Order: sequence, then structure tokens, then C-alpha cells
Amino acid sequence: MLYFRHDSSLEHETGAHPEQAARIPAIEAALEARGWLGYERVEAPAADVARVTAVHPERHVEAVRAMSEGGGGWFDPDTYASPGSYRAALHGAGGACAMTEALLGEGDVRFGFCGLRPPGHHAETATAMGFCLFNNIAIAARHALDALGAARVFILDWDVHHGNGTNEVFHASPEVLFASIHQSPLYPGTGALGDTGSGEGEGYALNLPVPPGAGEDVWLSLVEHVAMPAARAFEPDLVLVSAGFDAHRDDPLASCLLDTSSFAEMARHARSLGVPVGAVLEGGYDLDALSASVVATLEAFADGGEPRSVEPDALTERAREVHAARWAL
Repeated sequence: MLYFRHDSSLEHETGAHPEQAARIPAIEAALEARGWLGYERVEAPAADVARVTAVHPERHVEAVRAMSEGGGGWFDPDTYASPGSYRAALHGAGGACAMTEALLGEGDVRFGFCGLRPPGHHAETATAMGFCLFNNIAIAARHALDALGAARVFILDWDVHHGNGTNEVFHASPEVLFASIHQSPLYPGTGALGDTGSGEGEGYALNLPVPPGAGEDVWLSLVEHVAMPAARAFEPDLVLVSAGFDAHRDDPLASCLLDTSSFAEMARHARSLGVPVGAVLEGGYDLDALSASVVATLEAFADGGEPRSVEPDALTERAREVHAARWAL
């Protein structure tokens, strides 16, 4: 089990912003107090630009570099780059790729976590947005498919905000099954239940919006009865998790009511697919809730156990109807 980190994550300075450098020390202090749960710490390498441009056009990479090395500035009202942000973003993408290499390599690595920032799942192919500069999980999935022998990658996005960037990158691809559980209405306003992909990727986007106030049973019902059956039928070679922790009841940016233990239950579901699992840090802005939830997630990956089963609810039954054309749910 590997934990990828790099001090450049602290060089992405955002000032008085929810996505702040203090997130990383909070996570690492909580893991240190638990002896790192048996995870080996690995320094995340910087990504080769060619790996980034497999997802983002060169003009986007150059825009991030120029904004950062020019002293910093705002891409939009939410998304900032400081002088250290380009370097941090390269290590964020590089750590995700290195984790994927370890998971699909000849060793016995089964689980990995990237405790790196800035996050990535809102970054579209040519747009930095939603605190995100490069789409780390999409870059890692593309690397797995192009260079590491994977034929199919399942991405589970449990951040409370829709992973619009990842959805866009793989919208027409049958190589990636993308499942996003997210609060709606909420930023960025995408991820409707009826958005199921396009072209050859029709049916390979499982967008599963939940209402404000949704708690653990609502989320776990969608994971257990929609995302997991589709993933088993898809038979992925690799599972990647966009691990945001902002659906926690204490998070200031959303209104869902998950507990720390809820993330452990979702991690157990991901683990139950029986293939290597790698998670990439996305959101989570209450430092205590974030750090405790990361610990619970990593502990669940390490120790396993059966996830708690719940009965399918009305929201799940509606999602089953929408996705029944592609998957036997």
C-alpha cells in the first residue's frame, strides 16, 4: 500500500481560500498519529508534459505554466494559480500516474492514495476551473490505458461536486466507466441523471445526483445497487477514485450529511471489485472532517471487510431505470 506525497503541494498558495495548503498537513498529521496504517510513503514525481497533454491541449498546459511563472493570478473567481502552482500541478498529475504504474506493475501493490493538491476533477480538457488546474485522475486513467496495458478503467467520483472535467474527457469513450455521485443543485451545475455519455461512450457515464441533505443510506444505495453492479459487468483492470470528502456533514461548501464512516463504506465497495484501487484527493474543506475521513478510507482499503448493505431507495430505482439500457441493474 502506497501513499504518494510531495512538498510542492504546499507551494500552491491560495491564501484565504477553502482549498488551502493546510489540508495536507492535517491529513498527514492524522495518518502519522496512526502510524501511517502500514502505507509506504512515496515522493510523487513530476509528470512529463507529454502525459499531461494526452488529456489537455498544449495551449492549456502553457496557460497554467505562464500564469504560475508570471507571478500567479485567477483563472476564474474560484481558481487561483500562485508562483508554485505549476510545479505542484505537475507533481499532482505525476503522483497519480506513478500510483497507477505501481498498481498495474509486476509487484504486489493493491492500494494507493495520492495526498496531493491542487485537486483535478473539475479541470476540463482546455479549462482550469473549480480549484483545479490539471485533471489528475483523467491523466492517470489515460496513462493506464495508453501505456500500462489496461483495457478498461472504472472511475468512482464520490466528491460532493460533480466531476465535470472527468465526465467531459471520457464522455465518448467506452474504455472508462465513470460514476459520479454528487449533490444537485450545486456547483458546477452539471451531471444530470440523463447524461449517460455520447457516441461510443453512451451508457458509460453514470451520473447520480442526490438532493441536499442526502445522508449515508442514499449514497450507499447508489453505490451498492447502481455503480457496483455496472462496474462488475464492465470488468475493469483498475479502479480509480476521485476521493473528495466534502459530502461530510461538517463540510462548509455543501449540504450532504455523510459521516466519517460513510467514506470507509464506499472504500470497501471499491475494494470489493477485486482489482487494484488508487484514490486521488479531491475536495474536503473542514480540516478535522477531511483528515478523519482520509484515515477511515485508507484504513478500509487496508483492512477490508464487507461494506454495509442498504435497501435500494426510490432515487436508486430511478437511476436503475435510466441505466438499464446498458447495464443489468
